Amino acid sequence: MSVADRQSCIEMVEQAKASGARRRASCEVLEVSLRTLERWEKAPQKGDQRRGPATGCAHALSEEEKQAIVKVSSGPEYRDLSPWQIVARLADTGRYLGSESSFYRVLKQNDLLTHRHNSKPRVHHRPKDLTARNPNEVWSWDITYLSSPIRGAYYYLYLVEDIFSRMIVGWSIEEVESADHAGQLIDRICQEQGIAKGQLTLHSDNGGPMTGATMVATLERLGVIPSLSRPAVSDDNPYSESLFKTLKYRPSYPDRAFSSIDQARQWVSRFVRWYNTEHLHSAIRFVTPSSRHLGKDPAILAKRVTVYEKAKRLNPQRWSGPTRNWSPITEVFLNPKNHKSEIQAEFTIDMTTPTPRPKVSAIRETVKPISEISGGRPKNGLHRSPITNASDSGEGTGRGENPRRDDLLQSLHRSSKLRPKMNSDYLPSENLP
Repeated sequence: MSVADRQSCIEMVEQAKASGARRRASCEVLEVSLRTLERWEKAPQKGDQRRGPATGCAHALSEEEKQAIVKVSSGPEYRDLSPWQIVARLADTGRYLGSESSFYRVLKQNDLLTHRHNSKPRVHHRPKDLTARNPNEVWSWDITYLSSPIRGAYYYLYLVEDIFSRMIVGWSIEEVESADHAGQLIDRICQEQGIAKGQLTLHSDNGGPMTGATMVATLERLGVIPSLSRPAVSDDNPYSESLFKTLKYRPSYPDRAFSSIDQARQWVSRFVRWYNTEHLHSAIRFVTPSSRHLGKDPAILAKRVTVYEKAKRLNPQRWSGPTRNWSPITEVFLNPKNHKSEIQAEFTIDMTTPTPRPKVSAIRETVKPISEISGGRPKNGLHRSPITNASDSGEGTGRGENPRRDDLLQSLHRSSKLRPKMNSDYLPSENLP
């Protein structure tokens, strides 16, 4: 980064700080660490001080040799192979252009390590952000294996979950994994739930049953909007993955394989009944999925609010703030934008002259000096690094004369309960001297 760019970053961070933003949050927006910014501030006029080697390598590859490596690696015969494969095949033809590490180094310098075709590389876009505000708006489904008595053979559990209510709206267990069974299951569930065309979005991964012709035709006939995860990205379908973990970590889940498919269906039927009607789900304010799916959760949560308010009135000294939040969850998101992008969208720098903040002299006056703190001697475990010599430990100095101990107590004092409560009228803690 050039000196001008560094100076620009320093100025933007200072403007953001004057507007009330923290330096660390500003650095995250600029994709620069706080340590790097502090180093730039110490020497703002100095650029990159790294000089590299004083002399070049005597046996380094020439430009002609590097271009030969690029040309061979980009050719139709070798463009799909790794440098290890290319070097071995060239040796079979009696040619040697360089070692594997030389191939990797040259290809990396030319941005040819991942894609050397003339065509555009394949790009996987993240799935569309989905938001559910009512039941039967967004479903998530997947298939998991259940062990069978035959080694290497499995039963396949098809499970569909409503992400708003977390209710299991349908399931089936089959001996094969196919798009036909998946299409029949979705068709049956949509009829049971009364799904209208264009009402529902069905999210799944990119497996064969999810993208098969039968499944696609079923969704098109029912008017269900498909949503697919990126290949090999399990985080894109988190609700189904979490549900499968809950299922397989139940205490009643058999330690051994199911003896038959009927036994597997009986066990899953009991699990679904427990999960929907008895399990208090932590992500929906500890109500059952069926209660939320039927719209009964607001009354349940309102009753809990009444109980907590009554308990607070009986013992107000036990409550330093408001009671527990029992408000209903109104929105559930699937694959939302990451936190970093949200920070970038919300972070703006106010170019106007900031309003001066009041001085912090009042804070200094309310803080007791270190000598007045009872029990001023540091306790065991407060040192952040081992003591290596007598001067560090304070041997030979009187109490209150050890600067290392005083610095430690000062930092501890600022973060302890002795520190006065801050409000919006004071400066942030990082601006304190």
